[in-house]
Amino acid sequence: MTKQVCFVLFVFALLFISSSEAQSIILLPRSSSSFKINNTQSAPSCSYTVTIRTSCSSPRYTRDQISLSFGDAYGYQVYAPRLDDPSSGTFERCSVDTYQITGPCLYQVCYLYLYRSGYDGWLPELVQVSGYYTGSVSFYYNTYIPRDVWYGFNHCSRASGSNPPMNWFGSVFQALFCFQCWKALFGSIGSFPQRMLAARFLQRVLGSPKKMLAKFEDL
Repeated sequence: MTKQVCFVLFVFALLFISSSEAQSIILLPRSSSSFKINNTQSAPSCSYTVTIRTSCSSPRYTRDQISLSFGDAYGYQVYAPRLDDPSSGTFERCSVDTYQITGPCLYQVCYLYLYRSGYDGWLPELVQVSGYYTGSVSFYYNTYIPRDVWYGFNHCSRASGSNPPMNWFGSVFQALFCFQCWKALFGSIGSFPQRMLAARFLQRVLGSPKKMLAKFEDL
């Protein structure tokens, strides 16, 4: 197959996966007292663009300390301990703030949390995360962030849930395509982040060998 054909099929495969999961970000945010910052910060790094839109119903400005964390279903996590900067007008009412954040390479962003420490209050409207490998995903808050607790969204269980038999046939096609076209798309070896993301891609669509056998038995 030519590089052009492989590229078109590769894009189609990615859309096939993401189409069943994009709607989950509309759910309401929740607090999580059990959420922890993990130790994957030393993993190979990728760059992400984070855009935060503050609601016009938010206080005129905030001096609160704002932290951010997001990650994928495989335990890889990006953490930004401080996003706030009152001297530059960060998170003012009706403002849009954009950050370039570096962290571990993720397969697909399926959770995002904000943490607020302070007494002014803050009402974000939208948080959007974009990456070269992850694409773009938006999380809609439209509510005040409670103080001293991680608050946000976790859809990783939905992203890693089992597929019905017909959808699994599509996953097998995606995996076979990935094997056939990896060399044409990324060269004979590819960069380490690309190889790592490919491994997570295959794990996502096929699961463990035991799960693969169980799916065949259920057909």
